[in-house]
Amino acid sequence: MSEILVLYYSRYGAVEAMARLVCQGIESIPGCAARLRTVPPVSATPESTAPDIPSKGPPYIEQRDLDECDALALGSPTRFGQMAAPLTYFLQQTGSDWLAGTLAGKPAGVFTSSSTQHGGQESTLLSMMLPLLHHGMLICGLPFTESTLNRTETGGTPYGPSHVAGSADDKPISTDEAALCRALGARLATAAEALRKR
Repeated sequence: MSEILVLYYSRYGAVEAMARLVCQGIESIPGCAARLRTVPPVSATPESTAPDIPSKGPPYIEQRDLDECDALALGSPTRFGQMAAPLTYFLQQTGSDWLAGTLAGKPAGVFTSSSTQHGGQESTLLSMMLPLLHHGMLICGLPFTESTLNRTETGGTPYGPSHVAGSADDKPISTDEAALCRALGARLATAAEALRKR
């Protein structure tokens, strides 16, 4: 069975909801399972540490999750056109995985949410790909053969799914945004299965 790691950081819940939709897409492909993980927030107070286990939601990522996954979907809110600090911090601690080639040759995709339509979604998605490319991952985007990508008036890019949450973070994920999240999950799972069976 191919296991696809869905790793995200979410402040207000939109990226978590997207991650769960990506998981649905993964699990729509026979022989594939999703492993949902998150990262702890970064504290501005050096003495403050997050508990080892989150109070709710999926567990925090562990080293073995990277070792055991066959593909990776990475999700972050957009912060001034970049991924959020907690996810950046986590990725910057993966030097030993880079050295060992833990993620090399595995498919990867990215997804994001921002408050506004032009809040830097595409630059966030592109910048999220950079550390994955350094790890030797095989980037999967969303082709325009996904008909939803041609018609969406909310989120959605060829670089990965996106969501427009609104300035009050109160806009639900649209039907098109949800379809593109599932499509990314299915593409990653299909790619992972094809590579595993080689």
